[in-house]
Amino acid sequence: MCLVAGSTSVICAEKDTAPQAPSFSIPISDDQKILHALNRLTFGPRPGDMEEVQKMGLPRWIDLQLHPGRIPEDPLLAAKLQPLDTLRMSPAELVRSYPPPNVIKAIADGQLPYPSDPEQRALIENLVRRYKLRNAEGAYEKPSLDNVGLTDEQQRALLQGTPAEKLEVYDSLLDEQKAEVLEAIPPRARIQLFSASPPELRRRMEKAAGPLAVITLDLTEGKLLRAVYSHRQLQEVLTDFWYNHFNVFLNKGADRYLAGSYERDVIQPHVLGKFKDLLVATAQSPAMLFYLDNFQSFDPAAARRLPRFAQNSKRKFGINENYARELMELHTLGVDGGYTQRDVTEVARCFTGWSIDRPRQGGGFIFRTRLHDRGEKTVLGVRIPAGGGMEDGLKVLDILAHHPSTAQFISKKLAMRFVADDPPQSLVDKMARTFRDQDGDIRAVLETMLQSPEFWSAGAYRAKLKSPLEMLASAVRALDANVEFSLALGQQLNKLGEPLYRKQEPTGYSNASQEWVNSAALLARMNLAIALAANRVPGVKVDPSRFEGDNVSADAVAQALSIPELSATTRAAIDKALNNPAPPAVQETGEAQMPGADAEASENRMSPEKAGARRGGMPALGLLPPRPVPKALTIAGLELGSPDFQRK
Repeated sequence: MCLVAGSTSVICAEKDTAPQAPSFSIPISDDQKILHALNRLTFGPRPGDMEEVQKMGLPRWIDLQLHPGRIPEDPLLAAKLQPLDTLRMSPAELVRSYPPPNVIKAIADGQLPYPSDPEQRALIENLVRRYKLRNAEGAYEKPSLDNVGLTDEQQRALLQGTPAEKLEVYDSLLDEQKAEVLEAIPPRARIQLFSASPPELRRRMEKAAGPLAVITLDLTEGKLLRAVYSHRQLQEVLTDFWYNHFNVFLNKGADRYLAGSYERDVIQPHVLGKFKDLLVATAQSPAMLFYLDNFQSFDPAAARRLPRFAQNSKRKFGINENYARELMELHTLGVDGGYTQRDVTEVARCFTGWSIDRPRQGGGFIFRTRLHDRGEKTVLGVRIPAGGGMEDGLKVLDILAHHPSTAQFISKKLAMRFVADDPPQSLVDKMARTFRDQDGDIRAVLETMLQSPEFWSAGAYRAKLKSPLEMLASAVRALDANVEFSLALGQQLNKLGEPLYRKQEPTGYSNASQEWVNSAALLARMNLAIALAANRVPGVKVDPSRFEGDNVSADAVAQALSIPELSATTRAAIDKALNNPAPPAVQETGEAQMPGADAEASENRMSPEKAGARRGGMPALGLLPPRPVPKALTIAGLELGSPDFQRK
């Protein structure tokens, strides 16, 4: 498997991405331990991290990462997150501030009032205008620059001018013209305007893409910014791990408004706590209840006795087993954990009535007593007496959290994420023992792993391939790049195969390296690495001066990027690229849709392309045009795209 990095340079990855696994009994050196810890417990080392850990001492650094509350957050991260207002909203606030299409319709029809906030009102008025045009004419036509009151010179500047000239014209427009101009200018011009705009204008352009797009954009941008800038790196790594373990799909109905609070209020506070607390929190989360349909799981006999259900003869009410099955197969016991189909049915009966108060309005958890199956149940051999209520479900969670199969399953999954795709059973057994002895204390389980010789062994060292999120975040961190905005990074991540929060299956994204190894994915990584280093990704700036000028060597760049050793194939590819007059080629793989376009497409039953065009949404931010690249950054791009950097 080879990656074309230029007209003559090739990096072959087959042997490098699938090395022979050495022994887990052979220890690694002290210097290797620091790099290993930074690769596994963070999203990759930044310049100076190796020296900082060495000065602090590896045990103390690990202890701080295991207790993130002791680590002050960087004010730079807080400043970058500040404009992303949806990240701080409750689901109910999101629905009010960034309403779905059914709410826009209700406002347009006079059934609901406009918001009082002037900025939010302007957003809603624009959406109502589009809705009324569609409703009256059957199709919404984007405005053109010819009919929004612009002079010929203004039109020329917006279409053909430099990004600065585009911004100057836009700033001179009347407020009522600006929204129409954003819709009217073609995609490439909008990209240039977006890239040159200050944060306030970029935010306005994002909102013009539609409410659902803003929520998706903020979630993606927030996660990327935390991965790159947070000092509490292990907490961020674990938040990503546990979100995938208890996955919910952003684009499923109400979960568009619930996924953000799910990660913020349910997952992150429990990533180093007791597993049972995390399990209960996810079980009661509206996001999980909606995603796996348990909010509509009722005792059918009880439902028929209630007038509002009895009058709806077309709708079938009954027990839904989706959550019960995934709870045991994916969240706790594992597929071979010893449960039967009868256990699935009995667990589903225990969770009848666990529901959501007004799910499409951002409501919270509610237990509907009258819709609960109050009969006797038996789960994994444990009798749950008749006459119970919400405590039936809580009893199931307690049984599962303390089951030996859960200790093994969770310990192995953590070991797969932090140690190796096929971790030694001796390590999994030690972690499972701690899980049982310490009542599912996740921090204690990780401490057992981090104190084990298996974690610090040659068998674990650089034995895993980075996921797309890990690759992208680690490359930005290694380059010490400044992320002014991360919209383009998020779209590049879509191309790499890991659109954040949008794994439709309840499995979440995989911890196994081989899931990410294929020719197209590795080529996309190489393309992204070269583009990042060459300052071709909008919103991301790399300072070439840190690589010490044009005479820098491949080894010096590798050291600056925390790559411990360059393979012969990588060196050969770099030599060929530097000796060839043509610059390294970046192969385009097609543009990703604006995040949120697919969500609105689902809501309106149309293709993402048509949805984006209909609402005047922003196009994907493609790579910036090629420009001369300093020798050091050419080397850096090739090294970041090589298997030598992809391994962790």
